[in-house]
Amino acid sequence: MKFWIKIAFLFLSRAARSTGVLSLMVIIAVSVLIFLSALAIGVNDAMIQNSIGLYSGHIVGDLLPQSLNPERLKIDGVAGVLKRNLIPGILSNAENVKTITMVAVNPDAELKHTAIWKKAIKGRYIQHGENSIFLSAILAKQLDVQTGRILQFNPAISNKSVQLIVSGIYKTEIDYLDRGIAFCPSEILPVKTATWQAAIFLKNGIDPEQIIKRYRQLLPKSLAFKSWKEMMPDLLQLINLNYVSMSIVMVLVFGVVSLGIACAFVIFIFKNLREYGIMKAMGVTPGEIAQLIVTEVIMMNIFASIVGIFGGFLAVLIARHAGIDLTYFTSHNRYFVVSGIIYPRLTFYSLCLPPILTFFFSMLSAIWPAALVARKKAADILRSI
Repeated sequence: MKFWIKIAFLFLSRAARSTGVLSLMVIIAVSVLIFLSALAIGVNDAMIQNSIGLYSGHIVGDLLPQSLNPERLKIDGVAGVLKRNLIPGILSNAENVKTITMVAVNPDAELKHTAIWKKAIKGRYIQHGENSIFLSAILAKQLDVQTGRILQFNPAISNKSVQLIVSGIYKTEIDYLDRGIAFCPSEILPVKTATWQAAIFLKNGIDPEQIIKRYRQLLPKSLAFKSWKEMMPDLLQLINLNYVSMSIVMVLVFGVVSLGIACAFVIFIFKNLREYGIMKAMGVTPGEIAQLIVTEVIMMNIFASIVGIFGGFLAVLIARHAGIDLTYFTSHNRYFVVSGIIYPRLTFYSLCLPPILTFFFSMLSAIWPAALVARKKAADILRSI
C-alpha cells in the first residue's frame, strides 16, 4: 500500500496544475459549506436566545409552592432563577376596565436576565419600591393611558386595591406578552398568591432536559417543570427543519462537485493514459490500477478537505467576532424580537459533516475513471496513443 500511495503522490505532483484545479473545487465547497452550516447553527442559537431571553427562560416551573425557596433551584448549570407571582384582577382607568394577569416581579433580577425591558417604546421599566406598572401598547390603548397616568388594580383574590403609575409601555408583537398581562414590583401588591412561577435561565451549552431531570431527583415529583422545547414546539420544529435543509444542501453540492471531479479526473487520466498502459504491460493488474486511481482521488480530497476545513474555520472565526447583522431581514420575525445579529458557531455537525461527505463522494467519483482504465487492455491503450 505504501508503494501505491507513493506512486499516486507522484502522479498528482507531476500534474500539479490539474491537481490544483481539482482540489480547488473541493476546497471551496468544504469551506463554504462549513461556513453555511455554522451560520445555520448560529441562526438556531439566535432564535432560541431571542425566544427564551425575552421573558420565559430556558425552563418554566409552574404552580410552585411559596415554601419553595428559589435558591433551591440554583443548581450547577443554572445562571438565574426569577420568581414571579401571577395575580389575576381588574385594571381600570375611570370607565375603561380590563381583566388582566398582573405579574409581580423582582425588577433588578428581570433586568439582569430578561430583555422585555428593551422592548419599551415609551417610558422605562419598573423599579424597586415604586408603585409603577409596565404594560403593553395594546393594553395602554384599550385603557386609553400614556406614561405617567395612574391606574387602579383590583386583585381578584383580595378586596384591597392599589394605585399604579404607568412607568413604561412596551411592544413585542408576541400575543401572550402583548395581551392580558402587565408587570409591577412584587413588594407593592397588597396580596400574595399561594403559588409562584419560576423562569429559569441556564448557562451556555447546558441542556434543559438534564436540568429538569436533576430537579425531579432533588425536588418533589409533583412539581411541574417544562423546557422551552415543550413550550415552543414550533421553534423546535423550525430548528430541526434547518438541520434537514442544510443537510440536503450539502448532499446536493457535493453530488455536483463529485460529478465534476469524476469528469475532470477522466480527462486527467486520458492525459496520463500512456503511463497506465505501460504499467499494465509490465504486469500491473486491473485491480491494482483501480486501487491507484482511487488512492489518487482520496489523497487529493483529503488534502483539499484539510485546507477547506482551515478556510471554513477562519471564515467562521472572523464572522463570529463581528457578528452578522440581519436585523433588516428579521425585524418582523417573532424569533428575532430582541436582536437580529447572528454569530456563526462551529459544532461537530458544521465542522465534520462537509469533510465526511467529501470523502464519501470522492469514493463515488473515483469509480468511473477507475473502471474506465481497469477495463482497457494494455495493447489497446498503447495502440491508441
